[in-house]
This record gives sequence, structure tokens and C-alpha cells, in this order.
Amino acid sequence: MKNVLVLGGTGFVGTHVCEKLVRAGHTVTVATRRWAHAQDVLHLPFVTVLELDVHDAAALAQAAQGHSAVVNLVAILHGNPAAFEKVHVALPQKIAAACASAGVEQLVHISALGADANKAESLPSQYLRSKSRGEAVLLGACRQLALTILRPSVIFGAGDKFLNLFASLQKVFPVMPLAGAEARFQPVWVQDVATAVVKSLERESPGAVTLEACGPEVFTLKQLVELSARLAGVNHGQGRPVIPLPHWAGVLQARLLELKPGAPLMSRDNLASMQVPNVATPGLPGLQSLGIQPAALQPVARDYLSAGAPWHDLLGVRLRSHWR
Repeated sequence: MKNVLVLGGTGFVGTHVCEKLVRAGHTVTVATRRWAHAQDVLHLPFVTVLELDVHDAAALAQAAQGHSAVVNLVAILHGNPAAFEKVHVALPQKIAAACASAGVEQLVHISALGADANKAESLPSQYLRSKSRGEAVLLGACRQLALTILRPSVIFGAGDKFLNLFASLQKVFPVMPLAGAEARFQPVWVQDVATAVVKSLERESPGAVTLEACGPEVFTLKQLVELSARLAGVNHGQGRPVIPLPHWAGVLQARLLELKPGAPLMSRDNLASMQVPNVATPGLPGLQSLGIQPAALQPVARDYLSAGAPWHDLLGVRLRSHWR
């Protein structure tokens, strides 16, 4: 079993990864800027929480000492060019240096579907370009260890900020104007992504492997928005009308959302990312290469979106029968 340093272990995906690692018998160190952020992993056995700034190269190098593997889950969806560069490019550089100085043998790096280390500057968004440059950094610097790059599609699961968000919005608004309605996604369950991280640590021979983490089904964004409302029982299970916006109106909507305080629901950079289909690439290995049969979205999402919906009365039976 391994001593694993997890960066980004307190987030949505990270908590699932930490639990899977512990169940597999690994000892886990979770690096976090603030101890209070680690409440969801503190209860796990064989987990140590280490308070540090992962962007501090010296502190990161010190934290990597004594670990045989590192898992990097740190990422952002919104920000300016400097923020994307700091998180998606400069941090992988520091991780590579820390692994080298500490003698770390394995690194699992979570990238993004649509990233491509070979053509970073041709991609349409800051997010995808920076993710791609981060991959390139690791591929160049980590030739002596077992490097696995996982590229997940959009990740769903209890507590996600994707299907839950769309369902919540439709509980408030009578209609849903939607930018990027025809963008395609192949959503993957968070548990399958966490399992992929654990299984990736079973590969110990030096060299780089890139895997795509996708579910078994492709949806348009419009279909996912509609499905989230139905599964959550919005409007008696009928959902709300979803109105696709033309590109110019979608850009305007994203610009207005960016003006609100806090992280926007959608940014212009998010909209640009959706120009690249978020689906599996023919010829690249996927979860099946790790022995994982990815879960379908609807049975899983129904369980966590249907809280408070009438799934156990006659209406729920009738609606479920209609959807099958």
C-alpha cells in the first residue's frame, strides 16, 4: 500500500478520491490551505490533513517527502488568464519539481476532456488552453515516474454543482434561457472517476498514460437541463421550458452573469469551451481500460435529485414508467 499526497482533496471530487484511497488500504495526506475546509475527510481513518499553500513551491516540496504517489485535483473553472496560468500550468510545474526532489514514483493528474497537450494554443478557451499547457509541462518533466493523466467529462454525483444547479434554477424560474444548448457532453459519475484514480496507482512502471473518463451516454446541454428538472420533480416532474439562445445572446447572457459577485453560473470562457464536444475521442483509452464499466447517469442522478420529489406516490410511479 502507498502513502499518497492528495492536492485538492477537500473538494467535490477530492472527498470521493480520499475515501476510495482509504478503502483500498492507502495512507492519505490531504493538503489544504485551511483546516476548516477538510471537514468532509477528517473522519476518514489513515488520513492526515496538512495545512499549507500548495502554490508555495518550498512547502509543497516538503509535503511531498515520504510519499510514493501524488494525486493532483486542483483546478478552477473561472478566472482571468493569470489565474488559469497559476493553477493549471505553474502548479503542475511545482508538482513535478516536488515529485523529483522527494523521489515520488507516481503522479495522477486530473485534466479535462477536450484538453490536448499537442495543440494547446488552437483551443478556444483559456480553460482548455491552460489545461493543455499543464499536461505538456508534466509530460516533459515527469519522464522518470508513472504519470497518469485523467481527462474527465463533466462530473455528476450527489453534491455536484452541475445537475443540482440546473434543477435548483428551475425550481425558481418559470423558463430556462440557455446558452450553448446544443453542446454535447458525456457525463461521468464521480465514483467512477475516484475509482479510476485508485486503479491508476496500480500501474508502477515509468511512463505516461492519458485516459479519458466518460460515461456511457452522450447528451446535449439542453437534454441535461431538462432531465435534471424532471428527476428533481420540478413542475410535477414536467420541468420548465428550455429556450436555446443564439450564440450572440448566449455571449451576452454570460457577460451579464460575470458581473455578479462570486463565481458566475456561466462565463464567456465556459461558453467558448463548449465549442469543443465534451465527448470521448475515438482511439483513446477510457475507463474500460482500467476495468471500470461507467455508470449511466439517470439511475444515479434520480437518487440524489429526487429528494423531496413524489417518487414514492402514484405520480412518481407513473412518471418513472413514462421515462423508461
